[in-house]
Amino acid sequence: MQAPTRFSTALKFALLLGLAWPAAARAADEATPVQPVDAIAAVVNNQVITKNELTARYDQIAAQLTQQNVPLPPKDVLEKQVLERMITERVLLQHAQETGIRVDPVMLDQAIQRVAAQNNMSVEQLKAGLAKDGMGYDRFRERLKDQMMVDQARQRDVENRITVSDAEIAGYLQTQATQGANEQYNLSQIYIAVPENATPAEIQAKQAKAEEVLQKLRAGGNFEELSASYSDAPNALKGGSLGWRDGGQFPPDFLQIIAKLPIGGYSNILRTNSGFHIFKLNDKRAQSEKLVVTQSRVQEILIKTDEATSAEDARQRLESIRDRIVHGATTFADMARQYSEDPSSAKGGDIGWVNPGDTLPDFQKVMDSLKPGELSQPFQTPIGWFLIEVTARRQKDMTAEREKLEARKAIFERKAEEAYQDWVRQLRDAAYVEIFPAH
Repeated sequence: MQAPTRFSTALKFALLLGLAWPAAARAADEATPVQPVDAIAAVVNNQVITKNELTARYDQIAAQLTQQNVPLPPKDVLEKQVLERMITERVLLQHAQETGIRVDPVMLDQAIQRVAAQNNMSVEQLKAGLAKDGMGYDRFRERLKDQMMVDQARQRDVENRITVSDAEIAGYLQTQATQGANEQYNLSQIYIAVPENATPAEIQAKQAKAEEVLQKLRAGGNFEELSASYSDAPNALKGGSLGWRDGGQFPPDFLQIIAKLPIGGYSNILRTNSGFHIFKLNDKRAQSEKLVVTQSRVQEILIKTDEATSAEDARQRLESIRDRIVHGATTFADMARQYSEDPSSAKGGDIGWVNPGDTLPDFQKVMDSLKPGELSQPFQTPIGWFLIEVTARRQKDMTAEREKLEARKAIFERKAEEAYQDWVRQLRDAAYVEIFPAH
C-alpha cells in the first residue's frame, strides 16, 4: 500500500468542507477499470451502483482504515456498510438535484480556489497534487460539486429551519454549572438508526443489534472496528469520532452519563427518538476561561434569485456592480443602496461587526478569506447571490458574552445534528432501494 502523502491528508480535509457526508461515487472516479459487463450491486431510485464501484469504494475505505490503524471488520460486514453509505450518498444527491439545487460554475471555481488557499497551494499546485494522488482534476471538481449540492440541501432543509429561543438559552444556563456542561469532551459514537414509524418488531431488532455491539465491547472488542461494522452514523467508517464537543451540546440526561465516564470508557445503550447510541470518552478538558474571537466589519449587496431573476442573471449583475466599484465609478455603499435586496441597503450595505458563526457557512468562508479592504467575487448561498467587502477586522474579548454565545451555539448544534439525522433517515426510508446478492 502506498504511504500517505501530505497532500492526501489535505485532500481529505478539502473534501469534507462544510459537509457531513462524502459525495456520491461515480464509476469514472474509481481507480478500478470499468469492465465491459458490470454487475449491479444496488438500485437507488432510477440509478444503479455497480459492483465495480462498490469494490473500488471498499478498497478506498479499507486503505483509509488501515492508515488510521483501525482493525478491518470482516469483508462482508465492511462491504455491507460501504454499500449502505453509497446508497445514502446517492439518495441525498438525488434529492438535491430533484429539488432544484444547482452549483454555478463560477461558484465551483471559487470553492476550488478556497480549497487550494486553505491548503497553502495555488490552483495549479492543487491540480498537480491531485494528479500525484491518482485523482484527476475533473473528477475532483465533479465530486466537490456534488458535495456542495448536498451541503446546500442540508442548509436549506435542516439548518435554516432551526431556531434557538431566549427561553432555551436561559434553561441551558440554569443547568450548565450543575451538570458539567462547562467541560468539553472528545467522544466517539456508535449509532444504530431506527426507521421513522418503525414497527415494534423493527425497534426490537435495532435494540438487539445495539446490545450485540455492547456485548462485543464488553468482551474486549475494538470500538473503532465495531463502529465501522455496525454504526449508521455518517462517521462510522472513520471510527465514529465526534471530536471535541461542549457538554451543553448533549441532552442533559446524556451529559450526566458522559460526564461520569472514565477516559477510554464507554456508555451503556442510550435511546433517542432516532435510534440507539453508545458513546466512548476519549478525553475531556475544561473550557478556556477567556474567549477572544475575530470579528469582521462587513458590507454586503444581496440579489435574490426567483422566477424573474436566475442565478446567472444575479451573478452577472453583481459582476457589473463589482467592476464599477473596482474602477472607481461608484462606491460600494451607493451600489448597496441602489441594488441590494437586504435590509442593510439603507445603511449602504453595512451589517456591522460579524462574529464567527453569525452567518451562513458559504458567507463565512468567503468573509474569512478576505483581507480588510478586499472585495469578494460574486458568490452564491441558499438565500441568493452576494458581493461583500470586509472593511475592518479586530480581535474582541467576548468573555462576558461567552455564556450566552456558547449556549446558543451548543443548542443549535445539538438540534441541527438531531434534525440532520432525522432528515437523512426520512429521505433514505422514502427512496426505492433494491440490493442485489453479493454472489
